Amino acid sequence: MRLGVLDVGSNTVHLLVVDAHPGARPLPAHSHKADLRLAQLLDESGAIGPEGVDKLIETVQGALEAAEDNGVEALLPFATSAVREASNADEVLARVQTETGVELQVLTGAEEARLTFLAARRWFGWSAGKLLVLDIGGGSLEIAYGIDEEPDAAVSLPLGAGRLTAGWLPTDPADPADVRALRRHVRAQIARTVGEFSRFGAPDHVVATSKTFKQLARLTGAARSTDGLYVQRELKRRSLEDWVPRLTAMTADERAELPGVSPGRAGQLLAGALVAEGAMDLFGVETVEICPWALREGVILRRLDQMESE
Repeated sequence: MRLGVLDVGSNTVHLLVVDAHPGARPLPAHSHKADLRLAQLLDESGAIGPEGVDKLIETVQGALEAAEDNGVEALLPFATSAVREASNADEVLARVQTETGVELQVLTGAEEARLTFLAARRWFGWSAGKLLVLDIGGGSLEIAYGIDEEPDAAVSLPLGAGRLTAGWLPTDPADPADVRALRRHVRAQIARTVGEFSRFGAPDHVVATSKTFKQLARLTGAARSTDGLYVQRELKRRSLEDWVPRLTAMTADERAELPGVSPGRAGQLLAGALVAEGAMDLFGVETVEICPWALREGVILRRLDQMESE
């Protein structure tokens, strides 16, 4: 069947259309994406304001039209940290459902981590052994570890690249003092979780997903996206550490000129780099391999598993 996954994230609203059936690899058929920056539309009380809700409804309606145009038979709509943590989340969800007919499932941070882990496990297979999976979104950082399809440990931390940029790096270029303060904050948050994972032993393979990690890998020399899904891409901690001071000194416009960096993500790339560097350092990771699949694919795979058992 043709499935559509509607991902209302902190940075973008992304519709991924795939042709899928149980036991087979989902084949991408269409992608429809809109930059919304919900994480940056929160007011001082933590609510998504009227303008932000109107934009969200308009964007969801556009995604629905794209799904219809592409023959989607079933839609899997979900929302992540920006909606989950909004103080008026229930009101926002109700308006979206009333005005578009879409009932967004709000994933918990742990569910995000588990579903992303499932996608990485299916991509790399059982031969990858014990997996440590890192994912930096706009609103949160997900970390998961395990040897099966369900991770032994899964956490979500409020360390998304968009959230941190809005809250900690108000100037462009960033003030070095603000960068140091953010670096301390990021590492303190991550350090609290390391013990929860270290008791399971060292991972056999460390994997990173998300646009932030993909752009950092490309920046440090990984293959371009046009070279295809099956080219191995890695991000080395030493290369990343060399880039952090350079990103600090650049404006967002200057970062947007770098290879693989999109204008829409350039402003938050520094915060993402600090999170990636902190996670790799504190977990003792020298190299991560970039996984093309992430949360959306995890949602699809879980749905296919449910179909197979029905």
